Amino acid sequence: MHNALDPRDLIPDEAEQLVSAGYPAADLLERARQAAADDDLTALATVETELAALEQPADWPYDEPAAAPVELRPAPVDEDTLADRISGAWLGRCIGNTMGKPVEGLSRADVQTYLRAADAWPLTGFVPYLETPPDGLRPHLSAGEASDGRFDAIPRDDDIDWTMLGLHLLETYGRGLTTDDVAREWLDRMPFTQTYTAERVAYRNLVAGLRPPLTATVRNPYREWIGALIRVDTYGYANPGDPAEAARLALVDASLSHTANGVYGAQWAAALVAQALVADSAADALRVAVEVVPPNSRLAVSQRAVLELRTDGATAEQALDWVDSALDYNWVHTLNNAAIISIALLWGDGDYRRTLGLSVSAGRDTDSNAATVGSTFGALHGASAVPADLVAQGNRIVRSAVRGFDRITIDELTTRTLAVRQALSQS
Repeated sequence: MHNALDPRDLIPDEAEQLVSAGYPAADLLERARQAAADDDLTALATVETELAALEQPADWPYDEPAAAPVELRPAPVDEDTLADRISGAWLGRCIGNTMGKPVEGLSRADVQTYLRAADAWPLTGFVPYLETPPDGLRPHLSAGEASDGRFDAIPRDDDIDWTMLGLHLLETYGRGLTTDDVAREWLDRMPFTQTYTAERVAYRNLVAGLRPPLTATVRNPYREWIGALIRVDTYGYANPGDPAEAARLALVDASLSHTANGVYGAQWAAALVAQALVADSAADALRVAVEVVPPNSRLAVSQRAVLELRTDGATAEQALDWVDSALDYNWVHTLNNAAIISIALLWGDGDYRRTLGLSVSAGRDTDSNAATVGSTFGALHGASAVPADLVAQGNRIVRSAVRGFDRITIDELTTRTLAVRQALSQS
C-alpha cells in the first residue's frame, strides 16, 4: 500500500492527489486504478503522461503559493514554567502517539466499533487489545505492542522518531539548518524502511541523486499528506513564544518532501506548539498558528472554519461530522487530520483523557494526530496534566529507530531540548 517504488501505487495515488487539488483527473484516476488492478504497466505509463499535462482550473478558489517565512511578534516566555511545559510536551506526544497506534487507519465509525467491542468507549487511556476484533476490522499491525498493558517503554513510531531527529538537527546545525542538512541526516540516521509515503519517496529520490526541491516533487503523490506535519514539534519546543521562527525551521525541513498544504501543515504545527508553550488556552494557540499559513489556502480556510464552529457553539460530534462531510480527503492527508487535531484541542476542555480520546475516536491517522494533540496539550498545561497512570506504563523510556536515540528517557529529551533552546536564544 502506497509503495514508493511501485507505479501500481504511485500513479493511482498521483491521480488521487490531483483530484483532491481540483485538477480534472477523475477519469484518469479510474483508468489508473484499473490499469494497476490489471498489472498493465504500459497503460499506467500512459496515464502518468496524461496526468502530467493537466492544469489546475482557472476558477480554483484557493491560493496556495510556495510557502515562505512570516513575521509575527514573539510572545514573552515564563522561564519558571518552561521546563515543565517542555517535559509535558514530550510526555504528551509520546503517550498520545501510543494511544492512537492500535487503530491507525481506521475510519471514525470503525474506531468506535472497535472501542465498543473492547469496552473502552469513550476512550480514556490506551486502547485495549482484542484477540478477536469485530468482523471486518483489522487493527494496525502495531496493536500487539502498543495496546494497554503490552509495553514497558514507549513503542517506536515515526511520529516520535522525527521529533527526536529534529532535536539532533538543532543540536548539530542550529538556526543555520538547511534542507540539504536535513537530507544528509536522514540518510545517516533514519532507516529507509522506517519512513513512509512522502518521506520514503524523498528518501528514494535522494538515493537516486536528486536534491531538494526535486526530492519533494518527482513522483511524489504524497506531497500534501501529513508526513511533514508530524516532523516539526521540536522546532516549536526550541522556540517558545516565537511561532514565526518555529515555522521557518519547519519550512526548511518540510521542503525536503512536501509542497503546498503539506508544507503549510508543518509550519502550522510548529507554530502551534511554539505558541502553546506560552499561551493560556488551545484556542489562543490555534488562532496564532493559522497566521503562519497562506490565508486563502485550504488549510487556513478549514482551520478558520473549525474555530468558527467552536465559537458558534457546535458540539464535538457536530465538528467531527463537518470534517467527514467537508474534508473528504485520503485518511493520511494534512487537511482533515489537522482539523481533527484542532477539534480535539478545542473541545477537550483541558482534560488530557477527553482531549486524546476525541483525537483517536475521530479515526484516520490516529497516532499522528494524537501525538500532535498530546504535544500541544502538554505544552499548554505542563507535565503534571498528563495522567500519571499513563506515564507509568511507558516508564518514561522511549524506543526509537533513529541512530543514537533508542531507549532515551523523557528527562534527557527535556534537558537536551532546553539546552538547544538556550543555545538558539544566544545565536
